[in-house]
Amino acid sequence: MRTFLKRLSIAIGILAAIVCVLAILFFNKYPDISPPADLKVEATPARVARGEYLANHVTVCIDCHSTRDWSKFSGPIVPGTNGKGGDEFNERVGGVPGRIFASNITPAGIKAYTDGELVRTFTTGVTRTNRSLFPLMPYYAYNHLTQEDAYSIVAYIRSLAPIENKVSESTLNFPMNLIVRTIPLHSFEPTPPIDSSNQIVYGRYVASISACGDCHTPVEEGEPIPRMDYAGGFTFMFPGGIVRTANITPDPQTGIGNWTKEDFIARFKAFTSSESIPDVQPEDFNTPMPWTMYAGMTEKDLGAIYDYLRTVAPVHNAVERFSPYITESR
Repeated sequence: MRTFLKRLSIAIGILAAIVCVLAILFFNKYPDISPPADLKVEATPARVARGEYLANHVTVCIDCHSTRDWSKFSGPIVPGTNGKGGDEFNERVGGVPGRIFASNITPAGIKAYTDGELVRTFTTGVTRTNRSLFPLMPYYAYNHLTQEDAYSIVAYIRSLAPIENKVSESTLNFPMNLIVRTIPLHSFEPTPPIDSSNQIVYGRYVASISACGDCHTPVEEGEPIPRMDYAGGFTFMFPGGIVRTANITPDPQTGIGNWTKEDFIARFKAFTSSESIPDVQPEDFNTPMPWTMYAGMTEKDLGAIYDYLRTVAPVHNAVERFSPYITESR
């Protein structure tokens, strides 16, 4: 018996040693990331203006990193909260396996970051302290930014009014807290400058950095379902029920195949004025789609997205946009 226990103890010790070695190797290897570029972005007026347009109306960084007023349709930004962070995303809000808090991206929150660290963070998914980000922050999309557009976003967020707001630490459930270390991209691979006169190529670029596919493609076990790009059905849990994204493929029955370009642009521009945003009750249909932000996109950019979407494979997928929760009557 003593011999058996001794051998068992040795076996457990060897196994523990192997686990420790593997853990050390894993944590040393991941995240597998390149060092941040040594750069200083010159904040020219043109860059700040371009960054303001992108961050508010295309990449919509300001959307998640501000406070949204959910008493109104589509949750417009609460004035004075631009970039302050703090909003929580969890299993009910966005299907996150844990609790993620949007960071403070005003100068008060990013003062320790170099410009190279900022670019690396939002294009690869790793912070200045080498913490891996869950891809709720669409760094896979932002990795396709042109270099100039990435620099313009940096110039703009550096120009925001600093807001002192201490944000809670994000936490992920096991095993995602380990898996997330393998998800970030190795380096920023900027898209070469785009010829905006080529509507389809330019539209693909704008749709990509807007992360349209992230929300309009259904997922299964955290992975996009093959051959369902832009087919809608991604779900969000709202207080009043389950909200699903629309099919924006050119399918004529269930998508936007019968929409004209003018229809598409008008759908966005309908939310340009704050007076056009209705109040909603918690039990009403609402949407995470930041219509008031995308409404500020130029007609040229919206038209280019439409032209690009006309080229994607049509998918027949009827989406029930809203399923109210059923409450039992007493």
